[in-house]
Amino acid sequence: MVRILKWVLMGLVVAAAVVYIGDWVVWKARGGPLGSVTVSRFVVASLKGNKEEYYPDGRADVDCSKSLFPQAGAGSCWWVEGHRVVFDR
Repeated sequence: MVRILKWVLMGLVVAAAVVYIGDWVVWKARGGPLGSVTVSRFVVASLKGNKEEYYPDGRADVDCSKSLFPQAGAGSCWWVEGHRVVFDR
């Protein structure tokens, strides 16, 4: 049973590596496209009694990579578009 679990785990690691490398190759072949997403920013201030106060800090454009995984130090556009509110603590 342990031997089968090791093979399954090794297969998952190899599959994840192949998918990541494939994503990088496709991203590079397309010219390393980067996009931009506008996000709302909030500054969070800690108060007494474990309370927090939120101050709007405007909107900002965030660079993102048009790929499945983060590339070039930028998050994936599909992830950033789903998380358009950023809290700075």
